[in-house]
Amino acid sequence: MQLQVNGFAQNKSKPKLTKILFVFDASNSMKASFQGITRMEGAKQLFFKFIDSLSKDKSLSFALRMYGHTVKYPPGDCKDSKLVVPFSSNNISLIKQKVKECKPTGITPIEHSLTQAANDFTDNKSNNIVILITDGIEECGGDPCKARQKLMEKGIIFKPFIIGIGLSPEQIKTFECVGNFFDIENNETFNTIANLIQQQKLNKTTAQVNLLNSMGLPAETNVNITFIDVNRKSYKYNYIHTLNALNNPDTLYIDDYPSYKVVAHTIPPVESKEVKLNVGKHTIIPIDAPQGNLTINRPAGVYNYNEKVKYIVRKQNDDNTLHVQALNTVEKYIVGNYKVEILTLPRIYINDIEIEQSKNKEINIPNAGMLTVKTLEPGDGCIMQKVNGKNQWVCNLSNKTIQNFYLQPGNYVTVWRSKSLKGSIYTIEKQFTISSDVLQVIEFYK
Repeated sequence: MQLQVNGFAQNKSKPKLTKILFVFDASNSMKASFQGITRMEGAKQLFFKFIDSLSKDKSLSFALRMYGHTVKYPPGDCKDSKLVVPFSSNNISLIKQKVKECKPTGITPIEHSLTQAANDFTDNKSNNIVILITDGIEECGGDPCKARQKLMEKGIIFKPFIIGIGLSPEQIKTFECVGNFFDIENNETFNTIANLIQQQKLNKTTAQVNLLNSMGLPAETNVNITFIDVNRKSYKYNYIHTLNALNNPDTLYIDDYPSYKVVAHTIPPVESKEVKLNVGKHTIIPIDAPQGNLTINRPAGVYNYNEKVKYIVRKQNDDNTLHVQALNTVEKYIVGNYKVEILTLPRIYINDIEIEQSKNKEINIPNAGMLTVKTLEPGDGCIMQKVNGKNQWVCNLSNKTIQNFYLQPGNYVTVWRSKSLKGSIYTIEKQFTISSDVLQVIEFYK
């Protein structure tokens, strides 16, 4: 159909197609009685009620998969699951006929059936829905929970509807990880599922992670975020957080079953409170993640041009290492107070570094000078820095006869004794000063 708007023809947009796959249990246990009839008859009555009502909506398409319907139990066949009627137009009568004709026969392979159900949907462009009608639990050693990932890969991103017939509370728990469970004995089951299907036609379950700055605005981004399944204590998803073209946090289409905690891998990491997504709705997950930049600069000097110095970053009141950063690089940190240990010779310690929102904290340190120590033969010794009248150890000398060291500006003393001379009295001491970009040569002789 076309509409005329300002003289131009435009196509009227069609509603998005929703595909509903019925997975019908035709296993042997469906012969058992239920409220004066067999479980199979109760399942068929509910099924016919569903499809008669839903088929009035022309934006819905249907298919039918059965399991346990061909190989007699015992022994049954754990691969006994088949797409009986695929998705197509005008297949309602055929689906109803197949359900009407089916008789309880075999075993219950739920994981296999749900995994195969992922292949029953031809694409993930439509809203894909699974309705499982069963009276039993997995009988083939499978794990129905594992089938969820296969369903999600096909765009079935919300929980399948599980309609249970005569299940005990313990059996019902086995379906918690699979999808929404509904008891056939509940008179509201039909209306509830029908309403949820209509909601799902309009909305998929989505979320966005708001990384909040100091003003509470979702302006922080470009950070790895991890969604953790709280109950299983394992991660579900990793994303690099981004802002979309409208400068808003990106929308994520994720599984709504688990309760999540979201960890933002800032320095240090921050995390959200535990959050449960709402089926078919958009959930905003806020995380306080205000950040500023830190860089410690030192010029590329004449003698230490190739020296790759790093520094250790810690929280001001905590000695645990947060990060190791190279000089002359920029890194983001959560707003707060930090201290650093710069791995120069000698080491430089800087305390009370305040990182502020969206500001660049820049610290400059002097360039190193170079010390060359020459000896005629191997020996033992060390370098010490003179600080407030005391000698503080910096590093040891090696057995090489020519050694080079990059030292920060300051006053030093070095001592050395030849290995061939066994008396301490033969120790030689020399004092010297290091200036930035200046070479100092110390020569030790017998």
